[in-house]
Amino acid sequence: MTRVLVLGANGKIARRATQIYLDSTNDSLRLYLRRPERLRDIDNRLVEIVGGDTTDTEKLVESMKDVDVVYANLAGGNIEDQAKSVVEAMHASGVKRLIWISTLGIYDEVPGKFGEWNNSTLGSYITNYAAAAKVIEDSDLEYTIVRPAWLTDKDEVDFETTQKGEPFKGTEVSRKSVAQLVVDITQAPDKFSRESVGVDKPGTDGDKPAWY
Repeated sequence: MTRVLVLGANGKIARRATQIYLDSTNDSLRLYLRRPERLRDIDNRLVEIVGGDTTDTEKLVESMKDVDVVYANLAGGNIEDQAKSVVEAMHASGVKRLIWISTLGIYDEVPGKFGEWNNSTLGSYITNYAAAAKVIEDSDLEYTIVRPAWLTDKDEVDFETTQKGEPFKGTEVSRKSVAQLVVDITQAPDKFSRESVGVDKPGTDGDKPAWY
C-alpha cells in the first residue's frame, strides 16, 4: 500500500485522482487543503483530511510523516513560494517522490499559432508556473512535472505524453486523463522520474482548443 499526500486536494484534477485511487487501488490518502470542510462528502477508511496552507512549511513536514509520495495540485500567484515550501518540507521529512502539476508553455515548447495564442492568453500565469517548476527541477527530489494541455471535464481517459525539449502536441486533455496519469505514476514510482511531461489528447491539434 502506497501512502499519498495530496496537496490542493479540492482541485478538480485532485478530486478525480482521489476517486480513481479509491476505486482502483488500496493506497491510503492524506488530503491537504486550506478548508477541509470542502471534502466532508468523502468518507473512507483510507482517507485522512488535513487542514493547512502549503506555505506553512512546518505543517507540511508534519503532514508528510509516513508518506511515500507527494502529489501537488496547487495554484495561485504565489505558486513559486508554494514550490519552495514543498521542497523544503520534503527535504526535512525525507520524502523523495513528488508529482507536480504545472501547465503547458513553461519552456516555450508550444509551437505555432497555438503557442502564440497560449502565451498571450495565459501571460504571467506561465511565468509564475515556470519559476515554480525551476524550483522543483533544481532540487534533488525524484519529481515528475506534469504539463497538461487546456483542460476539459470530458468523462474519458485518452492521452499521450511528450518530453521536455519536444514540441507540445494537441490543444486539450480531460482532467480525468491527467488524474489517471497521476495515479499510474504513483503505482510505478520510477515512471517519468526526474522528467517533465506534456499531456494532451491525441488528435486535438489546432490554433486553440476547439471549444474555446
